[in-house]
Amino acid sequence: MLNVENKVIAITGASSGIGEATAKLLAQNGANVVLGARRTEKLEAIVKEIRDQGNIAEFKAVDLRYREDVKAFIHFAKEKFGRVDVIFNNAGVMPLSPMNALKVEEWDTMIDVNIRGVLNGIAAGLPIMEAQGGGQFINTASIAAHMVGPTSAVYSATKYAVWAISDGLRQESKNIRVTIISPGVVETELGSDITDDAVKGFLKELRKTALTPQAIAQSVLFAVSQPDDVDVNEIIVRPTASAF
Repeated sequence: MLNVENKVIAITGASSGIGEATAKLLAQNGANVVLGARRTEKLEAIVKEIRDQGNIAEFKAVDLRYREDVKAFIHFAKEKFGRVDVIFNNAGVMPLSPMNALKVEEWDTMIDVNIRGVLNGIAAGLPIMEAQGGGQFINTASIAAHMVGPTSAVYSATKYAVWAISDGLRQESKNIRVTIISPGVVETELGSDITDDAVKGFLKELRKTALTPQAIAQSVLFAVSQPDDVDVNEIIVRPTASAF
């Protein structure tokens, strides 16, 4: 993993699940990781664990809904290490519900975190990467970006937006790599904000066949570790037994 060592990698949604697993794996492979999320007590514990293993990590609180907050997080990474090589726009929310439930506040939250959060990460990091002559964005979409099911209309729309934004950025960029990770069902906290009991039960059934966060972390590691002239544009990762 020679193209991972000493890279500065900023990760959002790093307090649990895919973000936490990815931070640990990248640090084990020699990256300097900067973890961001709202739950600083969890970030502090994860960073301590990484450092106790002899690896390098920092953390800073960030709320993806706010452009200036995300900018401060990315610039914190640059100030600590002098550059930013990879931004993993990973954080997301998934309060699924039927459209006729009219949970419009939950729709707004998905738009703010899943779409604006990614755009805020790009806005913060793109000038830095352009100035240093290269970098990589890795954006977490979902299998829901490729298919829509009952209760997932708004969530799927936000994740398709992540896919579209990422591919547009890829086409505009000559020196910046852009990767979309689309996980299938993963055993994480995602969906813990679902308020519809029937949907909660459906998700619980789906997670009887689920990936671990480490499986997605391995995909991120693969994308980062490629030579600088190789851009892995999209990775879809499903459980082998998944029907979705």
